[in-house]
Amino acid sequence: MKLGLALRNMGPQSVPDVLFACARAGEEEGLDDLWVADHVAIPPDDAAGSDGRYLDPLATLATLAGVTSRIGLGTAVLNLPFRPPLPTAKWIATIQELSRGRLRLGVGLGWMDAEFRALGVARSARARLADETLDFLHRCFAADEVTAHGQRFLFRPRPPAPPIFVGGAAPHALARAVRFGDGWMPMGGDPAELEPAIAELQARAREAGRGPLEVACLLPLRPDETAAATAERLRALREIGVTRVVAATGRYRDADAFRRSAARLGSEVRGLLGQ
Repeated sequence: MKLGLALRNMGPQSVPDVLFACARAGEEEGLDDLWVADHVAIPPDDAAGSDGRYLDPLATLATLAGVTSRIGLGTAVLNLPFRPPLPTAKWIATIQELSRGRLRLGVGLGWMDAEFRALGVARSARARLADETLDFLHRCFAADEVTAHGQRFLFRPRPPAPPIFVGGAAPHALARAVRFGDGWMPMGGDPAELEPAIAELQARAREAGRGPLEVACLLPLRPDETAAATAERLRALREIGVTRVVAATGRYRDADAFRRSAARLGSEVRGLLGQ
């Protein structure tokens, strides 16, 4: 099981000194991945905890690629309907190229009505827009020459495509993951709820002639929980087919607090899991 932490690219923790120190701490403490969130237009009445301050996730990961060397860098999740397909594909390819293949692309449809209004995008079109972008990304990473709107162009650099983890709930996210992704990214960590959905995901994958897909679970860490208790929760998830955990530490105060969480997950919990 791969172990990653959510990195706050929002609120007061998203200033350069704290963000860079947290990224380096995650790498030094042996985490597999760091993951950032995506919001572009937080309304004033929904800004608790962030004050409306959000760094762009792709720009953030591009920057973090330069201050780290090993750790994976992921979006959890990039809301595809918010962005035009071609510039987004170029961003993704650029980060993958400059990070030497460390990008993990969690994708979603978006949910906040206010953001869709601010963007001038119909929320009702989000599934179609996401599918169109995913299809376009696959075409870009499949060949140097791509056609869009009747125009041929060269898509270079063209590094290996990053793994795609489709966020959202069953059944629609499962179908989208099988069609376009390398894995599913559900929220929550209740094995009783996840087990039948994971079984359905893998059955759909087999029906489509694909091998087993990854399952990257977004999981809150409990501040009062011991490392042994966390390891027990993760062991139960691993047994039902979860292959990655994206753990959220909540609103950590500073880089020292983030390092403590990283050390606990990357060393103590990993050791208890026997990996």
